[in-house]
Amino acid sequence: MSNPITGAGYFLRGLKLITQPGLRRFVAIPLAINLLLFGGLIWFGASQFEGLLNSFMPELPGWLQWAEWLFWLLFGVSVLLILFFAFSLLANIVAAPFNGLLAEAVEVHLTGEQLEGDAGWKKMMAELLPTFIDELRKLLYLLACTIPFLILFLIPVINIIAPFAWFAFMAWMLALEYADYPMSNHGLRADEQKLCLRKKRLMSLGFGGSVTLATMTPVLNFLVMPAAVAGATAMWVEQFQGQTGELIED
Repeated sequence: MSNPITGAGYFLRGLKLITQPGLRRFVAIPLAINLLLFGGLIWFGASQFEGLLNSFMPELPGWLQWAEWLFWLLFGVSVLLILFFAFSLLANIVAAPFNGLLAEAVEVHLTGEQLEGDAGWKKMMAELLPTFIDELRKLLYLLACTIPFLILFLIPVINIIAPFAWFAFMAWMLALEYADYPMSNHGLRADEQKLCLRKKRLMSLGFGGSVTLATMTPVLNFLVMPAAVAGATAMWVEQFQGQTGELIED
């Protein structure tokens, strides 16, 4: 069923999958990358958070001064969202080749069938450069889509909805980001991936929203990347595999 709860359930399932004995070794490198980058984020956020918050916080009219604490909360969360999202993207760019291996291993674990064609480390090395190019393309797409949302933060009154719009945008982008790994293993291009996810938009947003919340949760955020890759792979196997032609053509 295409609903947010189903999507969120796949992320929780991903957390369970990465503890399986046959998959742990594929989790080690993405986990190490996440530890290093999020450790850097914590240090950077602790030193720069107040300045960033002041730059995003709008000037409130007198009749809204009573709600200043609420706006500080909303815009504090917004700054954290932006910081965590930026570092998540950086982590994904660095770990992209290893995430493809993890997605492949999870699919084999779930289906018991090997992927067609080259697989494993040989495939990873052969596709190393194209993988990084694809990640940079996704980053450019993100930047192009981010500008309108960031403008919302600068428009008085309208900027009240900016944190909520940004959260929904992050949920969609992270669904695209992590679904890319199992889908790319089967040759789906970026535009085909978007079409598939749009046909099950609520489920995709539920998955991406749960990943977004986990990214902001201390300790859990270190496990987000491998768990999201595993969860997206389970979602691919059960919700999309065998239906992609129908979903793309509809």
